[in-house]
Amino acid sequence: MSNEFQGKVAIVSGGGSGIGAETAKILAAGGASVVLSDISLPAAEEVAAEIVNAGGKAAAFKADVANPEDAEATVEFAKKTYGGLHLAFNNAGIVGPEKYVGDLTPKGWQTVININLNGVFYAMHYQIPAILASGGGAIVNTSSIAGFIGIADLSAYCASKHGVAGLTKSASIEYGKQGIRINSLHPGYVMTPLIAQWTDTELKDALIGLHPIGRLAEPKEIAEVACFLLSDKASFMSGSQVVVDGGFLSV
Repeated sequence: MSNEFQGKVAIVSGGGSGIGAETAKILAAGGASVVLSDISLPAAEEVAAEIVNAGGKAAAFKADVANPEDAEATVEFAKKTYGGLHLAFNNAGIVGPEKYVGDLTPKGWQTVININLNGVFYAMHYQIPAILASGGGAIVNTSSIAGFIGIADLSAYCASKHGVAGLTKSASIEYGKQGIRINSLHPGYVMTPLIAQWTDTELKDALIGLHPIGRLAEPKEIAEVACFLLSDKASFMSGSQVVVDGGFLSV
């Protein structure tokens, strides 16, 4: 185990699976005390137990990122449990309904925006004062390749991920001189359990074909970049849109 994050307290949303879980494991292996927030408490508890069994420090917390009261409670839990807050990975999100704009219901739109965009605002709104009180730190917000382009059927998702990029840039300007670096992460398609179990190999092959590298990402590959941005190795990076897409946007 390294000591790269020794003495740091981190919040990871969506920590019960995928990119969030892998990020939490790396942070904890580096010495951080990690709060894994997730709408599924059992999933977060399972990852937290795995971290603790490996010798790390982690605690699970049930939270709906679309609820500002939950965002506040998550930060308070981190402060009460570990004494402060230095790092945050605002990663939880959904794809939402696959509909053209004329067919997408207002409720469907609001659900995606509330989780993917408002959720990042609520998180940072409560995280930033706590990070300032701890002497500074870093925040990474998960956007997407869809934060750069449009995708038919995914207007709400694309709008939310563009919004995360803009919100990140503005916040990075506001708090850079106060010791908080804030960057957005833009993954390509990731090999989630959903994609891995698809029996429609034609569809899976089509997704793979969008990436010049010739495959989809593994969650840990995205997590490694998130942890780099949270670390002091990225000390001069703030307001950046960091793409991890296997060449997707280069085509």
